[in-house]
Amino acid sequence: MDRQTDRHPRRWLILVVLCLSSLVLVIDNMVLTVSIPPIAEDLKAGAQDIQWIIDSYILVFAGLLLTSGSLSDRFGRRKVMIIGLALFGAASLVAAVASSPGELIAGRVLMGVGGALVMPSTLSILITVFDDEERPKAIAAWSAVAMIGLVGGPVLGGALIAHFWWGAVFLLNVPVAAVAIVAAVVLMPESKGPWRKPDLPGMLLSMVGMTALVWSIIVLPRDGFAHVNTLGAMALAVAALTGFGIRQVRTDSPMVPLKLFRNRVFTGASFSLVLLTFATGGLMLVLTQYLQFVLEFSPTDTGLAFIPLAIASLAFNVIGAALGKKLPARVLTSVGMVIIAGGFGLLATLSVGDGFGKVALAMLVLGIGSGLGMPAAANALMGAIPGEHAGVGSALNDTIQQSGAALGVAILGTVLSSTYTGAMPTDAPAPARHAITDALALSAGNGALARAAREAFNTATSTTFTVGGIAVLVAAVLTLVLMRGTPAAEAGAEPVEAAAEPVEPAVEAVV
Repeated sequence: MDRQTDRHPRRWLILVVLCLSSLVLVIDNMVLTVSIPPIAEDLKAGAQDIQWIIDSYILVFAGLLLTSGSLSDRFGRRKVMIIGLALFGAASLVAAVASSPGELIAGRVLMGVGGALVMPSTLSILITVFDDEERPKAIAAWSAVAMIGLVGGPVLGGALIAHFWWGAVFLLNVPVAAVAIVAAVVLMPESKGPWRKPDLPGMLLSMVGMTALVWSIIVLPRDGFAHVNTLGAMALAVAALTGFGIRQVRTDSPMVPLKLFRNRVFTGASFSLVLLTFATGGLMLVLTQYLQFVLEFSPTDTGLAFIPLAIASLAFNVIGAALGKKLPARVLTSVGMVIIAGGFGLLATLSVGDGFGKVALAMLVLGIGSGLGMPAAANALMGAIPGEHAGVGSALNDTIQQSGAALGVAILGTVLSSTYTGAMPTDAPAPARHAITDALALSAGNGALARAAREAFNTATSTTFTVGGIAVLVAAVLTLVLMRGTPAAEAGAEPVEAAAEPVEPAVEAVV
């Protein structure tokens, strides 16, 4: 039979829906960066309230990812995605009309649950709808969505706040989620893996372990390593995740098949993505502050400043998908990572008088490397996962990237802070030596203090970018060593299309 006839006839429309579902999650998180000041003013939210508004989503999201991926494999990926979209839309409405910090935090928690149900399902549906030949193009498009949201989120958020009110940034999610739900019902086939008994102890251990891990990463920069909050969270994370690993080895129906890590392609892609997202997560933290505090950009202008990165990434996503048919995944991934490291190297040479030109050039280089490397790594990782585990495999991919980004923010944030303090003059006021925001606030009428703070922050960013670049180079080496034997356009695993079995008569009629 002609291979063309085996392909889903509506696969590209389905991809649009999957990308739309992912985009609404990415944009929602990015618009929050420009929404915090008006939220704090309108709801009379204190520093602790703001922290929980930001952190509650990521804690719930990270804690539920593996569980939601496992549930989608068992009960249906389309079904879980639709439930997640409905919950995310309803929770966004709660957040939009919140009249107190507590109500907004509750809305953010529910949004985290919905997001955790949506994200793994999108990628798992993608790999069941597209075959080995077309999957690199589809994953490249899916990956490009994150970059669009990264740049468009702050810009869109700024425009909505300027013309409406802060609740509009959440209200926007409601019609988008509704459209995605209708499209999913009409266009998408249902798919799931073979029935297995739910691993309830494994689910509980994974939720506790991942939540505690992310919480320890969040409190580390604030409280320090020796603080009881940090140590307690780390101890709980280690205990729960160790128990989770033991449970997965011993149970007959594991939630996450740990034998996946025996596959060098899966392991290599996993470690590479951790190190890559470690560096890029720190990049966003540091570069957004550099643009605002050193180059004195507004939050909206800061979002617009990432356009060179977005354009280059989108263009080279397309180029990378084409090259993926000719080059082994490990080569394309490692080349992309070396280019990304070059971008970090350019950023490490910044000086206060350079202006935006060198930053824009560095972001172009970073975009080229990201477009080539990240989709190739994600495609290799997902291609190494058997089809019956597509949902939890997608959740693993998301968890790996979320964990890497969170580690990057925590560790590189600590490097940035400590290096800034060390570079400040010892006779500067104590608050100014610990935060550039305080230094600039205290520098009214004292140009010398402002100049010293910007010079110190520039030194700190150079050091941080150097550490990030080294992490990406290590990722490139790991890719070459561990992902040997991956041919072009695939990762050497069994095809996943066989797992996409229709389970509902109504869906079969549509398909």
